[in-house]
Amino acid sequence: MSPMKPLAQYGEPTDRSTALALDAADPLAKYKQAFQISDPDLCYLDGNSLGRMPLASVRAVNDFLTQEWGKELVDGWAHWIDEAQAAGNLLGRATLGAAEGQTLVQDTTSVNFYQLCNAAIKARPGRKTIIIDSSNFPTDRYILDGIAKDLGLNLITLNNDGMGGPGQVDVDADCELITPEILEPFLNDDVALVTLQVIHYRSGSRPDVKAITDLVRKHGGLVVWDASHAGGAIDLQFDAWGVDLAVGCTYKYGNSGPGSPAWLYVNKSIQSQVLPTIQGWFANDKQFEMGPFFEPADHIRRFQIASPSIIGIRAMQASYQIIEEAGMQAISEKAALGTELIIALYDAWLAPLGFTLLTPRDQNKRGGHITVGHPDAKKIAAAMRSMTNTIPDYRTPDSIRLAIAPLPTSYTEVYDGLQRMRDLVQSKKYLEIQDSGSRVT
Repeated sequence: MSPMKPLAQYGEPTDRSTALALDAADPLAKYKQAFQISDPDLCYLDGNSLGRMPLASVRAVNDFLTQEWGKELVDGWAHWIDEAQAAGNLLGRATLGAAEGQTLVQDTTSVNFYQLCNAAIKARPGRKTIIIDSSNFPTDRYILDGIAKDLGLNLITLNNDGMGGPGQVDVDADCELITPEILEPFLNDDVALVTLQVIHYRSGSRPDVKAITDLVRKHGGLVVWDASHAGGAIDLQFDAWGVDLAVGCTYKYGNSGPGSPAWLYVNKSIQSQVLPTIQGWFANDKQFEMGPFFEPADHIRRFQIASPSIIGIRAMQASYQIIEEAGMQAISEKAALGTELIIALYDAWLAPLGFTLLTPRDQNKRGGHITVGHPDAKKIAAAMRSMTNTIPDYRTPDSIRLAIAPLPTSYTEVYDGLQRMRDLVQSKKYLEIQDSGSRVT
């Protein structure tokens, strides 16, 4: 594949012809037709929160219901039994840069995160300190706080967004980005675990995964990475980077559907060193002997708790086969170019209207979404949905996330969405919006 051309070579970003030229040159443009597009006029800039539905998922789930479960009944378990591993191998090679036998598709991100954090802590006995950042996704922060309370550990929260948290310590972070230089002063031989996001869910910042993993390893600790907002958007190379442990979801850039099964990754080099916290029967080496003692399998299945969601896995496999075909290099290049377009339109259209940029400009330090701030962000985001047929999402306290999901989203869709956003704020019509009462933002 030829190298990605700079945005400027396609024309002036504020001209719609430039977005059309980008689409004409896009090697991934054909994949848009692989997704259900019910309203061609809708600008869907929230693929970082819930991906569009692949048409192949409908066929895959229907075929499972009618051709497998409906006909085979319990005999189907003869080939369903290891689906979590087979699906994990597909997801690992398609999006994580992971060789076989290191990834499972199962449960939720929260359950997998709990499992791996506890496993990492137990693998470093005697160490009493664990570290997270205050901009981390709420589930991760809440779970780690609960683990710290249960085990009597010292929890340090790096206060990189001003929101604070248990054991907070202030750090000077640009766009929430945790760097090795920020982290290193807090590392010592008492730190068992550090957990960070591969892409910060709010700001879209992208830490240096390899450098941080190597740094924590130098001090004897382990890192659990949450790649929920990274998988399927940027080119991950977990094996090459030496990642030990990671989790993520499949319903964002993975396009696998709401509540689709999550995944966990455990590098083969440490699988024998870490033990599951939830000792489910699927993790037992001789599973169907159903013996009196738990003896964990000596491979990735030791982290499987129970029966996988086969229906969910079918939808996930349909989507990740598309991702594998398209290739993460091309996908990540489109994400970089698409976010560059958003930043260019931000500079021209949104900055003069009082918006601030909350995502790094360096494409190597960001993912597939751009976050902008505004004092009226909540009203603007709601009005974009109801008044302009554009879907972004709002995140407290004052930010709007704008994403390009590379497979189903066109550059023109991004351009039109940003233009509608500009016109809405210029007109001040968003001030007329009423709170819908929904908890969902």
